[in-house]
Amino acid sequence: MQLSSYDVGSGYDEMFQTSGHPREGSELLFERLEALSSGELRQYQNAAMVTMRNLGITFNVYGHQDGTEKVWPLDIIPRVIAESEWERVERGLAQRVRALNLFVDDIYNDQRILKDGAVPRELIESCDGYRPQCAGLKPPKGIWAHISGTDLVRDAAGTLYVLEDNMRVPSGVSYVLENRAVMKRAFPRVFEGQSVLPVEDYPERLLQMLMHCAPEGVEEPCVVVWTPGIYNSAYFEHSALARQMGVKLVQASDLVTHDGLVHMRTTRGFKRVDVIYRRIDDDFMDPEAFRPDSLLGVPGIMDVYRAGGVTLANAPGGGVGDDKALYAYVPRVIEYYLAEDPILQNVPTYLCADDKQRAHVLDHLDQLVIKPTNASGGKGIVLGPRASEAELEACRAQIEADPRNFVAQPMLQLSTVPTLIDDDLEGRHVDLRPFVLYGEQIYVLPGGLTRVALERGSMMVNSSQGGGSKDTWVLRDT
Repeated sequence: MQLSSYDVGSGYDEMFQTSGHPREGSELLFERLEALSSGELRQYQNAAMVTMRNLGITFNVYGHQDGTEKVWPLDIIPRVIAESEWERVERGLAQRVRALNLFVDDIYNDQRILKDGAVPRELIESCDGYRPQCAGLKPPKGIWAHISGTDLVRDAAGTLYVLEDNMRVPSGVSYVLENRAVMKRAFPRVFEGQSVLPVEDYPERLLQMLMHCAPEGVEEPCVVVWTPGIYNSAYFEHSALARQMGVKLVQASDLVTHDGLVHMRTTRGFKRVDVIYRRIDDDFMDPEAFRPDSLLGVPGIMDVYRAGGVTLANAPGGGVGDDKALYAYVPRVIEYYLAEDPILQNVPTYLCADDKQRAHVLDHLDQLVIKPTNASGGKGIVLGPRASEAELEACRAQIEADPRNFVAQPMLQLSTVPTLIDDDLEGRHVDLRPFVLYGEQIYVLPGGLTRVALERGSMMVNSSQGGGSKDTWVLRDT
């Protein structure tokens, strides 16, 4: 395959410094790919997708005209990150997760950071993820976000930024594991001679973390994964993680509260549950504490949790820490609680709730990316430089009607990775979602989920928006 003709474009390419010249660490991968014909690479790609289909590795897209269940899209060309760079990413993510956990704990208890004026009180009180029901809560081991997914992007100059934090029920880690397993099965020769840090032990580490965070006095905790059901977009992940950890996958109908504890129904009667890895949003957890119309929740589970009878991971109320308006204050949060400078940079962010910043945003709508503060999956995002006049005017009206609900950022030119398009390799924009476990120690899964925009020039990497994925290699330094 003639990789020397690959066009690196005008930005930062993850594999190539210039056309035909791979970056340090990508040389052996370059040689492996160069030795293949385009037809051979296509065969490996087809084999990977057949494997995905045969193994039932899928995701759901709500409201799609072609049906909801899709085969998970994997591009056969891996993304490579040097271990030396990854060590800095690990330290930065651990710092960020530690500070945000301290922040959430403070918000629901002493509120020192609000009293000291480091974060505006009105920002928290107007936050969609703030839950007054969680005031005074003290989760076991003091951990609120046991599992975090922090989205990273690299700009045209090669600078790595944190794009957003996810501290509620972040999805995607099962696809990291499946991507690696399918790559090893469908394209094993590409791994020869490569020292790639493993990801396969994540389920074991997840289980150990969950058991560590069990209520006090529980020596052999019973752990379950709580799913909203088969129609949830991440149901494949729920069931896969439960199976790989060797624990039960439960729904609300399987759980009851009694005598200050949570029990699950089994063929042998009721069994106490000590730790629940919940994959259900706060609002639907408990109709007695949150939405009374929820049919997906367990009545009384918040009372049990508040009394220390069960651990919920992640803890309810954590959404106050990943609001996109709060994101602008995270560097200040790190400095306040840890007395440290942030290791990883934020993307410059304008808060539309601020009169001066809003005026700047409205004057430069066609140059900025506008984001709702509480949406996910790319929903509601307006890319100013690519939007029509009608779209910009509609966006302007939304901001003026509800400024608190919007932030704006400069439109970064995301880095690219060679991607198989038909029988050629073309650069496509990517982001990265590493996953962080917070238990006895903080563990960062090497690599994470690389999401790739499959359409030329597109910056929309979300699978729900037509994006794909790549196996992410952290290459051990030799």
